[in-house]
Amino acid sequence: MDKPEKEKEMIDKHEETPIYEQNLEHTKNFWYADWSFPVIVGLMSAGVFAGTSMYFNYGTGAFNEVAFVAMLKAGMTGGSYGAAAAFGASFLFARVLEGSLDGILDLGGSILTGVGLGIPAILLSMGVKAPIQNFFLAILTGMLIGLIIGGIIYSIRHVTLKQSQSTFGADIMMGAGNDTGRFLGPLIILSAAQASIPIGIGAIIGSAIFYLWKKPIAGGAIIGAMVMGLFFPIKL
Repeated sequence: MDKPEKEKEMIDKHEETPIYEQNLEHTKNFWYADWSFPVIVGLMSAGVFAGTSMYFNYGTGAFNEVAFVAMLKAGMTGGSYGAAAAFGASFLFARVLEGSLDGILDLGGSILTGVGLGIPAILLSMGVKAPIQNFFLAILTGMLIGLIIGGIIYSIRHVTLKQSQSTFGADIMMGAGNDTGRFLGPLIILSAAQASIPIGIGAIIGSAIFYLWKKPIAGGAIIGAMVMGLFFPIKL
């Protein structure tokens, strides 16, 4: 069979294939495969856990909100990781359930807060410091945690939700992290005041403006602290 006839036969075969099957051909690659989900979650978790390791060792590098990192810092200085562990672990548990039910994993609550804050705080509260102190071990630990999280979500969906179209109320969970973040404004102001008096004043002014503007004061406190920090930098 010469080349033109072979190409014509391939075109005819493609046209005979149903449209829905033609559209599903591209879903067989890595980016659409079900098994790639735990791998992607593992890679992101490895980076976030490694960032927490950098913060623990050098005081910078954590991938999280200022108020949440302040909880971990409070444990590092005071020795009590209970608040950070409970806060981060509860977020992680809720987000794993949410991801299993509606297929959307909230990265802020699960990986940033759960993997980057909750799990390290739990390990530190138990006296297990090696996975956080050692950067390369932190990467491996984060990768393993991410694979487990992704595997749990994939397994639950594979066994249960393929038999049902219900979201089981998962829409109630979504956005919970953003709502609770509104109540952490005072903690941000206290953290800014501990940094320096001008930065603390900037955080207070910014939060007051956002309060009058009927916006979450956490955003105003952060912006105010950053502006005053620009004019009154901290000497390290």
